[in-house]
Amino acid sequence: MKITVFRGAALAVMLASLPVMGDELRDIEHVVIFMQENRSWDCYFGTMPGVRGFSDPNVQVNGNESVWHQVVDPGMSNKTNNLLPWYLGYEGGDSLDAIQCMTAGDNGYQDNHAAYNHGLNNHWARNNTPWSWGYFKRQDIPVQFAIAEAWTSGDMYQESQITATNPNRVTLVSGSINVPGSPQEKDQGGVYIDNNEVPGCDSDGINCYPLKWKTIYEFYEEAGVSWQLYQDTDNFDDNPLAWFEQYQNASSSSPLAKKGMSYVGLEAFYEAAANGTLPEISFIVGPAELSEHPPYMPKDGAWLQKKVVDAITSSPKYSSTLLMISYDETGGFGDHVSPFHSPKDTPGEWMEDPLGFFGDIFVGPGFRVPFMMVSPWTRGGRVFTERADHNSQILFLEKWLSARGYKNIETDQMVAWRRSHMSDLLNALDLDNPDLSLPSIPDAETPATNSDGSYVGTSNCEAQYPSPRPSVPYGDQDNSTNTMFFEDGFKEVVGYLTEGRYLVFEKAGAALAAPTDSKNSNLHTTTATDDHETKAQRWIIHYNDDEESGIFTISSALDGRWIGSRGSLIDADDSERAAPLRITFLGNGNGYNIQYTSKAGQYLSAEEDGSFTLVSTAPTKGFKAYSVTYHD
Repeated sequence: MKITVFRGAALAVMLASLPVMGDELRDIEHVVIFMQENRSWDCYFGTMPGVRGFSDPNVQVNGNESVWHQVVDPGMSNKTNNLLPWYLGYEGGDSLDAIQCMTAGDNGYQDNHAAYNHGLNNHWARNNTPWSWGYFKRQDIPVQFAIAEAWTSGDMYQESQITATNPNRVTLVSGSINVPGSPQEKDQGGVYIDNNEVPGCDSDGINCYPLKWKTIYEFYEEAGVSWQLYQDTDNFDDNPLAWFEQYQNASSSSPLAKKGMSYVGLEAFYEAAANGTLPEISFIVGPAELSEHPPYMPKDGAWLQKKVVDAITSSPKYSSTLLMISYDETGGFGDHVSPFHSPKDTPGEWMEDPLGFFGDIFVGPGFRVPFMMVSPWTRGGRVFTERADHNSQILFLEKWLSARGYKNIETDQMVAWRRSHMSDLLNALDLDNPDLSLPSIPDAETPATNSDGSYVGTSNCEAQYPSPRPSVPYGDQDNSTNTMFFEDGFKEVVGYLTEGRYLVFEKAGAALAAPTDSKNSNLHTTTATDDHETKAQRWIIHYNDDEESGIFTISSALDGRWIGSRGSLIDADDSERAAPLRITFLGNGNGYNIQYTSKAGQYLSAEEDGSFTLVSTAPTKGFKAYSVTYHD
């Protein structure tokens, strides 16, 4: 297993080269935070074209097997010793309905750290459940797919904590769960690693409740920012502000109670959106049955998501509104990307496992979860590739509010490592080129209700299918439509680059390409195509010792040859001669510059006629990058 050292200084240098946003960011008037429940990235979007999913060329390998091969013990099956990602609806028929209300595994601290298996990430089937390694397809969650593909999805967005709902939602509103070394005092609550809401500490002396540190909304209230949490009385106990003592003790007339603890209802949100009167920050907490928390059904959550998206896109203020849709944690569904995390003993991030199972552990960031950004500045089916977690939404709010002239809105409660290493999401936005066109989102089936108006879709599903889980296909995974399936296609990439995808770099109507003649040892360009499907134009980036540096070696998907010095190509088995290249995101539609890190520091580029060239001055317009997934 590759061990990587993360250096904050390298990341700081890389981020310093990124575009600065000012007036355009100020033009955003409204931000809507909408967090759903308990789904992993691979579970929902592993099959999606153009993202880091089941076609990952940089997949982690443990010894002789990749993390795709999850350990299967003889007590589970004697037909095989491993389980590959598998389509939950492979049995067809009624199973396609039944999987809507199935559960996968446990979403808690212990089972998810056990699945991670000290970095091997290969015990999802063994230490969670074999259904944890199952996934949905587009046909099962068409609305979620449509939203992600109409605007921008983030395929390196991680849950903040490797555990259940409450700690992740607490992070969303405060930036911490009070791991030792965090900004909080010991007597302020925590270490908060489960869903405890009983006053006092548990038998292990942790999960002390209520929490007592300052949330971001208190900073915003003091600064004069308008905000409101929208929830109905059926809120699935998903309002994280309710777990803080200051909100519990707030008088009914106080701003904390009126804005953070009242039940104004989701209809109030829809009305405010329609009237153009949303506050600067809206925080949506949906009802249990529409939360997508297993066994609550993805299709019912899709109805709520579409309601929220439609309310925003039809609002007279859509041209100045940004919606962020996220999921609090993985819900017992697995993900193949081992979490990006801090070095050992980083304050606020590492601790001795208080349950005594895992030794020294990092608490997060954890596994990837779905994340979408809906706005005129994120339109166009792009994929955002920067490392992010729930803290990233806080960091975005701080940058945005600062651009709008607010002071003292930066929380001092966030763990320092997260502030330094998580994306602030700004690079997902093309602020120079807003696109107000609206996509066609599929209709979402209206959730079933009873005569009292209560949602009953899940209970109906469970009554019809008492055992909704499909049979596990142990030893029967030869069918590629049901095992590690992915769709052919592409997405434009935005943000600083991370591994895990095949990339096509295009400029002036041409794409960087490896010659199909293996005797030709020079990089060149060939004509770009609309679908970016030419195999000779696909490249794989590889981290060096510091994966945050923005410096990569690059190999061809055609024949494995490496980009060497001065535009040369190096044999596939001679990786030590591969040239380190710095890839810099220019932002706002300007693409990426690719520069040698050698003394000459030349840039890869293309002439106006599309021919390959090396230049000494940084181009103001770089290569557009596309993440592609094709089977050939």
